[in-house]
Amino acid sequence: MNMPGELPREYHCEKRDPSKFLSDVQTLRKRAREQIMEGAVTHDYGIDPAQAISVLNAALATELVCVMRYRQHYYVAKGIHAEPVANEFLTHSNEELGHVDQLAKRIVQLGGTPDMDPANLTARAHAEYVEAPSLIEMIRENLVAERIAVESYREMISFFGDKDPTTRTMLEGILAMEEEHADELADLLEDD
Repeated sequence: MNMPGELPREYHCEKRDPSKFLSDVQTLRKRAREQIMEGAVTHDYGIDPAQAISVLNAALATELVCVMRYRQHYYVAKGIHAEPVANEFLTHSNEELGHVDQLAKRIVQLGGTPDMDPANLTARAHAEYVEAPSLIEMIRENLVAERIAVESYREMISFFGDKDPTTRTMLEGILAMEEEHADELADLLEDD
């Protein structure tokens, strides 16, 4: 039984000895100086950096393809309802370009080079670049691409997991926006 003002037993924190899970300060300082040129990748980074960079370059390719597809659809959209839909395509394109920037910066932080070579993009991208002849087909193609992106990002988030929380958190933010894009595009199809 608890005394008045005392927290229930489940709220008591377990006392832990910091020396059991924290590196000593001298070791941290020594390692940082020895490995200074490795940037953000420390000895305890839980994934092979080359593998992490490869996954992120695939995401980068996907985003670049999406930027181009949305832009192309923005410019060629025609019809009585084209203007607001085209503006949505432009907004999505700009947001996807923001994802490109995030992914490219993270690749560099991990010691890699963002692969933006146009010759390699479609082979690495998860989504496809599809031109569509009508506004409805443009919306559908973009929705398909967003659904692919949502599934891909969920898999990437699982891949990085607790081994790279910085990348995982970045990908979770991108995933949230991709889900929002998919929802907005699905709403446009219902309005038709």
